[in-house]
Amino acid sequence: MEEEKIIVCFGDSNTHGYNNKTGGRFDKNTRWPMVLQSLLGEEYLIREEGLSGRTTVFDDPLHESLSGVDVIRPILLTHEPVSLLIIMLGTNDVKERFSATPENISRGLDRLIKKAQDAEEAFFKSKPNILVIAPYPIDDEYRDTAIGNDMGEGCAEKSRKLPELYKAIAEQNHCHFLSATEIPGMENYPYDYMHLSPKAHRALAEALAERMKDYLS
Repeated sequence: MEEEKIIVCFGDSNTHGYNNKTGGRFDKNTRWPMVLQSLLGEEYLIREEGLSGRTTVFDDPLHESLSGVDVIRPILLTHEPVSLLIIMLGTNDVKERFSATPENISRGLDRLIKKAQDAEEAFFKSKPNILVIAPYPIDDEYRDTAIGNDMGEGCAEKSRKLPELYKAIAEQNHCHFLSATEIPGMENYPYDYMHLSPKAHRALAEALAERMKDYLS
């Protein structure tokens, strides 16, 4: 029997499956990594590694242990041998308290990718294989919701600039790239305008399933 292909989904609350309508978590039939699991079948093993508030490289002064670059190596080693690492981060990096420009955020992604690639022994046949997903942008309406003051000013505008910058970083590091804005059906839930709706979770999973053979070839 062929060994399962392990796919690690490394992200923030939109990978963890935060439900901003209830303040809880979407069930396994809704979260995009688990929907992806159901679409791909038993030949694949999806590992959920989403954490609300996670950034690429920024330490949050209000919450500890949220910097992705600090944990990517042990996470990869935990799930070895990894056939594909999916990184979808950046939504939290736009928070006003980090004072990061879109260019700063893309440089953080670059550092995170290189840290992951350095853990080559965690990958199948020691060949790092990474897919970068530029997250779906925050809608302007976020500012008038309960999360507006926590996020601060300028978040939506900065988030819209990330796909182009992320694409360049992915290409420089020989990674696969996908922009969530290019996937039909993507949308934010209209409770805070920055977390994905159930429809968007499925749309993302379906888009990944369609492309998976290319990502693993």
